[in-house]
Order: sequence, then C-alpha cells, then structure tokens
Amino acid sequence: MAGRYGKVMADHVEVEVDGEKIRVSSPNRVVFPDRGWTKLDVVEHFVTVLPGAFRAVRDRPTMLKRYLQGVGTDPIYQKRAKPGDPFDTVQIRFPSQRPGRMNVPRKPADVVRLAQLGCLDFHPWPVRAGDTDHPDELRLDFDPTPGFGFAEVKEAVAGAKELLDEVGLVGWPKTSGSRGIHVYIRIEPLWDFFQTRRAVLAFARELERRMDGLVTTAWWKEERRGIFIDYNQNARDKTVSAAYGVRPTGYVSTPFRWDELADIEISDFPMDRFRERWEAVGDLTEGMDEAAGRIDTLMEWVIRDEENGIGDAPWPPHYPKMPGEPPRVQPSKQRRPSEDY
Repeated sequence: MAGRYGKVMADHVEVEVDGEKIRVSSPNRVVFPDRGWTKLDVVEHFVTVLPGAFRAVRDRPTMLKRYLQGVGTDPIYQKRAKPGDPFDTVQIRFPSQRPGRMNVPRKPADVVRLAQLGCLDFHPWPVRAGDTDHPDELRLDFDPTPGFGFAEVKEAVAGAKELLDEVGLVGWPKTSGSRGIHVYIRIEPLWDFFQTRRAVLAFARELERRMDGLVTTAWWKEERRGIFIDYNQNARDKTVSAAYGVRPTGYVSTPFRWDELADIEISDFPMDRFRERWEAVGDLTEGMDEAAGRIDTLMEWVIRDEENGIGDAPWPPHYPKMPGEPPRVQPSKQRRPSEDY
C-alpha cells in the first residue's frame, strides 16, 4: 500500500491524532505477508476510519488480540491489563467471578495505540466502564455451517431485520470480515448479562421458528444445519470483532446500509481499498449511541419459552454450570439409561 508517509526508512514514526503524537515502532514490519501490507499500513487504515473505530471501543473494557508476528502466526489474547499498557483501566469480574482489570480506550488516539500494540481487530465488551454488569448492546452473530454460504447468511439477516422492526429495535449490520454478518443493537443498560443473553436466545429461537431449515440455534455442531446464531456471544467476557477492524483475511469488518444487504460481499472491502468506501459513504455507525431501545418484548418471549418447556441452552465450556442449563455434553455422547427386560 502507498501510504501518506511514503516509504519509511526509520525504526519508528510518529502519528498525530487530535494533537497527540503516538510513536509507532517497526512501521515496516510486514503484517500480511501474502499482501505485503505493513504495520504502518494498518495504522493508516485506522487513522482513516478513526471516528467509527473509536465509537466501537469508546469507554469499553477491551480485550487485546495482538498479532506480534503478523497474521501467519497465532495472536496473543490479552484480557487483563498489564503494567505499562497505555490505557485507562477498569475493574471487572470474569465468568469465574475472579476480579481483574481490563484496558479501556478513552480517546481517539487510543485507536492508534491499539494498532501500535499489534491489534488488527478490536474486541470490546458490550458494556461501558461506568457499569460493567449491564450491557448496552446486543450482538447477533450469523455464521454459516457447512453446505451454506454467504447468500443464505444474507437471507437470515434479512429475516432478522423484519423481526427487529417488529419488536421496535434498531439493528446496525456489518460484515464480519470472515464468513458471516454481525448485527449490533444498542439497548438501555437495564438488564444484566444473564438476561441479555437469554433475550438474544429468545430472539434467535423465534427467528428459527419463522425460518425453519435456514436458521439454527443448535449449540452442538453435530446438530447444526443452516445459519447459526451464536447467542453465547452475549455471555459475560465474550466479544465480537468490532466495526472497521481488519480481519486476518485482509478484509475489513464493514458496516453497511440495510438497502445494501442484497448485494454486499465480504470480499468487497479489502483494507488497501477501504479508503474509497469511507470517502463514499462515511461512518455508517454514526447515530448508534442515540438509538438505544428496550428488550421488554424479548424478555416476554423468554418467559413464554419457559412456559412452553423451552429453557436455557448450553453455555460455553469454560463457564460455571448455570441454573436451568441442559447437560453440557454433546448429544451423541450422552449416557442413556439401559432398558429393563
């Protein structure tokens, strides 16, 4: 990529953001070997999309997914803040109830600081640092199973849009940058993680009923067929790649308008051409923070499902056993009582 700095020969450059100068070390280090993109190319991308990238992480506890050797090597997942990290921090509770401190980006320059530390895509919690127990966001993660593709993902997301309209919630869609689509829904921070996860599960189950054979909420892979809505992405400590981040594929997790859904493709948005997209449509997450809704209807669906014998669904394996959770073992391995003869 030909950036605003041209060919950089030094071992570092300084990038100015809102009057702050951020030192970017090893600007020529190749992060995407197959494409030749450098660390500085990644930084320049985030400078371009700064308003949207900052909106995604502002005041949120954020896990650092650090590609220290480029995308050809597994990243380091840093949940806890470390001494010397250049961010504010907040005390949080992990699912085990153990306490810890997490980094919290507070200002636009922190976006560049994240990139300096090797982060290509950002992973914020769906809460603000001022209240880490009550999410202000639901996240719908649409992921195709084998035999299904992006066309079916878009069909499922279109159905979700209709259902969101029905319950009076505003969805903000974006490509995942990998294989699927994410839809974010800002909500008033009145419900805890247990309630918001169950609300998403109830929403997904309702969509599954209406789009039978296409949408699935089956947790066990051996039972999944269709477009899986990963309701567990709304559990405490789970995160989803934020808007405008760059995935290891080289594609940007790209917000889009609902009227673009039918024609959108993940491959439309490689990082090296994303400036064109930004200049054409601007920040399509603008207005999210003013669009918070309520999930009363979804909580009514939770009660309805319970009354119909449809209780909780399995949690991720490293979470404590939850009240009302079904057996956390895949169906094919469950022990069955022997028959009496």
